[in-house]
Amino acid sequence: MERRHFLRGLALLASCPLCTKTTFAAEGVDWGYEGDAGPEHWGSLSKENNACSAGLQQSPLDIGGAIKADIPDLVPDWKSGGTILNNGHTIQVQAAPGGTLRCGDKTYELIQYHFHAPSEHLVEGKAFPMEAHFVHKHAETGALGVLGIFLAPGRPNAAFSSLAAAFPQKPGEEAAIDGVNPGGLLPSSLRYWTYEGSLTTPPCSEIVDWMVAMHPVEVDAADIKKFTALYSMNARPALVTNRRYILSSS
Repeated sequence: MERRHFLRGLALLASCPLCTKTTFAAEGVDWGYEGDAGPEHWGSLSKENNACSAGLQQSPLDIGGAIKADIPDLVPDWKSGGTILNNGHTIQVQAAPGGTLRCGDKTYELIQYHFHAPSEHLVEGKAFPMEAHFVHKHAETGALGVLGIFLAPGRPNAAFSSLAAAFPQKPGEEAAIDGVNPGGLLPSSLRYWTYEGSLTTPPCSEIVDWMVAMHPVEVDAADIKKFTALYSMNARPALVTNRRYILSSS
């Protein structure tokens, strides 16, 4: 398994140097979520985006029919702080150094986390108002481990409220968020689904070990509106499974 990830990571990173950057999205390419630059056209916008149309392990998915399995517990150990950025496609936080996510014998380093509205993953056809993606990188294989967490309106969440108050309003703007602990966005239970997939933005590289938390996190509806006022729709539609297995915590 580790050897397969290593070889896959080397091949994809060699063909996609952009994937090693902390943005994990195509730079210098005019892509978006509607019209001629929308998801159905990403693969034709640049040769680096070929996987967006030709890949067989694309993300996100509509999660259903998962197989219960003895999969490892998730053990996040994230650090407070970082820098919040409006990158023109979403609000993204460059994480403070040293944060990790352990999954069995794999340890990933938290690089950044960002948000989508509505959720990119579906659960049996249902979308949530938002989804947070915590992007980690495995130091040895180069594979990414992304933890997806659904956000739903409800009780205020202190961590998300602090982020929402600091959302940069214009693309390119950024600010420090020294006191925000991303662990505040974790659900009370870390039961999860997992499958092998891709980045959900160009270049759509198929180097992602996806982990999607089953339980959503409640956040203030007013804070969701602060995000959707900036990005009302920045979700790639769910794609076909292509015979992949989706495993779930037992």
